[in-house]
Amino acid sequence: MKSGTLLATVLLSLLLTGSAIAADKPQVAIVIHGGAGTILKENMTPQLEQAYLDKLREAVTKGHAMLKAGKPGEEVVVATIQILEASPLFNAGVGAVYTYDGEHELDASIMHGGTRNAGAVAGVKTIGSPIAAAQAVMNHSPHVMLAGAGAEAFAELQGMQPVDNTMFNTERRRDALKRAKARMEQAGLYHGGQQGNERFGTVGAVVLDAAGNLVAGTSTGGMTAKRFGRVGDSPIIGAGTFADNDSCAVSATGHGEFFIRYQVAADICARMKYSGQTLQAAADTVINGVLADVGGDGGVIAVDSKGNIATPFNSAGMYRAKVEADGKVSVGIYQQWDERL
Repeated sequence: MKSGTLLATVLLSLLLTGSAIAADKPQVAIVIHGGAGTILKENMTPQLEQAYLDKLREAVTKGHAMLKAGKPGEEVVVATIQILEASPLFNAGVGAVYTYDGEHELDASIMHGGTRNAGAVAGVKTIGSPIAAAQAVMNHSPHVMLAGAGAEAFAELQGMQPVDNTMFNTERRRDALKRAKARMEQAGLYHGGQQGNERFGTVGAVVLDAAGNLVAGTSTGGMTAKRFGRVGDSPIIGAGTFADNDSCAVSATGHGEFFIRYQVAADICARMKYSGQTLQAAADTVINGVLADVGGDGGVIAVDSKGNIATPFNSAGMYRAKVEADGKVSVGIYQQWDERL
């Protein structure tokens, strides 16, 4: 074989090999939310709007960088949600809403789509990062959900130092409690259900990691002025959080009672798995069909095994951000994604 022909053959082989490696390189994707509800542009100052967009971008960018570095999905979900838990902008961790009695009761859950393992905590008051506690339940407990003082004791055994409930205090949420209680008193209702904009708020993340695993997590302070140990959908596997490598990963936000009754997160994945629907079709059908038809407000974020992303919501707005398989970063609050960099 002539040297020129040999060189051409070698170069072609290297080119084909490089293409094959690029084609086989695992894709990753991430999408997050910071709650849904009556989020109107006219009620938002430019500074506050930018603060939300910046924090969402910060969280999703960190999560995506971890995924690109090969970090496992559950680690990425926890680290991403912790950024939102630490921000007073969102109803999770610092900035959580108040109960009727002026305290904070926090819920969180996480699920791994490869193992179908899951963990959750509900009604906790002294755990600084509920999503980290949920992960500890998933990895170090034979149970799926722990609640109240028991969950707090378990978290302490796992090395999590208890915090004072006042660390979650913010003036903004205290004002929201006053407004909610005033409406409740005027309506003569004291069960915690007379809600306005204060009803909504949750944070969540769903990812496709480099190993091909889907993971979902959700964390929340629940509903303003809630009473009697009320727990919403966020810590309930199948309602507010669900992941299955054969279909999708979902985190929900909205009026939790409806998401529980209609098993929203699991329903979306089941429609993909058993009916062959696309992720977008399944998510749209549940949020804008099933839920909307019965008056359920809110939305979901979801990702499938190919890195496709869906973020439908039937409320006025939903804080959200995503990095798709092609690496494009998008953030949004209202129906349209924000085009600002």
